[in-house]
Amino acid sequence: MRQLHRVNQFQRLWQLSQGEPQRLSVTAMAQHCFCSERHVRTLLRQWQDAGWLRWLGAAGRGKQGELTFLISPEQLRQQLLAQQLEAGEAVQALQVLDLHPERLVKMLRPLMGGQWQNQAPVLRIPYYRALEPLQPLNLTGRAEQHLLRQIFSGLTRFHGNDVEGDLAHHWQHDGSGREWYFWLRPQLSWHNDEPIQAAQLAIQLQQIQQTQRGGRLLATLDQIDAPHPLALRIRLHQSDYWLPQRLAHQFCLLPHPEFSDVGSGPWKLTHFTDELVRLESHARWHLQRPLIQVVEYWITPQLFAHGLGTSCRHPVQIAIGDPDELDALRPVDHSISLGFCYLAPRISAHFTAAQATSLIALIQHSGVIQQLPLDEGLITPSQELLPGWPVPPAAKIRVPLPEKLTLHYHLPVELHVMAQALVPLLAQQGCTLTCVFHDVKSWRDDIELSDADVVMGDRLIGDAPLFTLVNWLENDPLWHPLRAPQLQAALSVIAQQASAQQREQLTHQLFQQLMHDGHLLPLFNYRYQVFAPPGVEGIQLNTLGWFDFTRAWIPPPATVGTVQPEPEPVP
Repeated sequence: MRQLHRVNQFQRLWQLSQGEPQRLSVTAMAQHCFCSERHVRTLLRQWQDAGWLRWLGAAGRGKQGELTFLISPEQLRQQLLAQQLEAGEAVQALQVLDLHPERLVKMLRPLMGGQWQNQAPVLRIPYYRALEPLQPLNLTGRAEQHLLRQIFSGLTRFHGNDVEGDLAHHWQHDGSGREWYFWLRPQLSWHNDEPIQAAQLAIQLQQIQQTQRGGRLLATLDQIDAPHPLALRIRLHQSDYWLPQRLAHQFCLLPHPEFSDVGSGPWKLTHFTDELVRLESHARWHLQRPLIQVVEYWITPQLFAHGLGTSCRHPVQIAIGDPDELDALRPVDHSISLGFCYLAPRISAHFTAAQATSLIALIQHSGVIQQLPLDEGLITPSQELLPGWPVPPAAKIRVPLPEKLTLHYHLPVELHVMAQALVPLLAQQGCTLTCVFHDVKSWRDDIELSDADVVMGDRLIGDAPLFTLVNWLENDPLWHPLRAPQLQAALSVIAQQASAQQREQLTHQLFQQLMHDGHLLPLFNYRYQVFAPPGVEGIQLNTLGWFDFTRAWIPPPATVGTVQPEPEPVP
């Protein structure tokens, strides 16, 4: 704060003449700087030594001297900002950013993206909103879920369609599938350098099971203990061959038992505010070390209305660098999300199964999704639930819709556009649609949906899509009315299949039946995109629409390691 105060004092003098040379007395300068004459003389001496200005004083009290400015306050702030970032003082640098957004834009632009600061590679990402608290048991947005997996570890972790060891390197189970052993890697360490103990992990998992969400995820867990410092034993009251996948779920990411923001993943959280989130690589991580030392999210929402744009023009379009110059950034990766926005009719005496399938047929045949007024290239209509799982064709026989229906939906914004498009579409069929918006990213247990005839939401699917879909039916409040004995029995049968192929076949059959019976219609998938400047390499989209921070890397400055051509031999 002291440094910022000095810059503000300097700026007051500069503004008197907008940087032009001027004649002033020490008394007048003291008044403008809100300090004593003695202190002004000290400031003038310090600023002159620093090369900010030139002061030629005149002898005698009240005499005017000549003041010449050698640098503008904006240039000064830029220098100070660069110096603090070079020294790794990102938190202190925020104090320098006490500027009007339009001026702040110019300062931040050259500092985003990949930089070498203080001999270390740093990745700075401008971000358009404050991040929610990073707590594994909270269902949050894509960015938060991505960060959770960078900071915290679980016993297992997802890798594409498979599950692999994380804190545990191997696991095994008995013939009944009810007793499991997970063998821990040696010399595991928390981010505060304390050793990880198996007993700590057992206690954490017990506490997770006692929560509402964790209890549904780990419903088959009967007992967990640590019979050895490097082993966990988990007993189930019925066989559950999804257990390795359950332990890789976000809810089972394991924080330190005493410090909730301390994990054991590749990145440790060193600063978290509404303005700046800073991650530093964990030197004792148990898997492949990150290639970048620091990742920073610079969160300045006020900028994006003044020309900087956003690090995400949309949450699925990530720009590492200045998004206002997106055309200059290279598109380094893109993909179609496995996750989808969906519509789910809730069949009741008021809204029958036949009417639900008629509503789905109306949406499919109307072309309403293709006509949504959205940015080109953002979404693609869903033809499959998962690759190879086609959406059943619309019903041929239609019945009249009820006179009134109520639709509940949440973020993202495309669902708002979809809801507005459904109102006139249903009105043409003599049905009045009432829309109720919830400003959340997923359905929570405390959200009342009892009066909803139709629900729309976004089903985020990261890795292990098969398990994710099953877990969606098991956990999401959307499916509470359907989790009757019949559906619960089907899910239990799937979990008890030791064969992965058999679990996939039964899961496919279950979802085909749900879609056929009018309980579910996938609407559209997102087109994930990531853009990066030339100085950032190793960027590959993951299934959450982000990229693995441990694989990104920044080439050293061009002057380092440059191979000079050999001189031509003299003839």
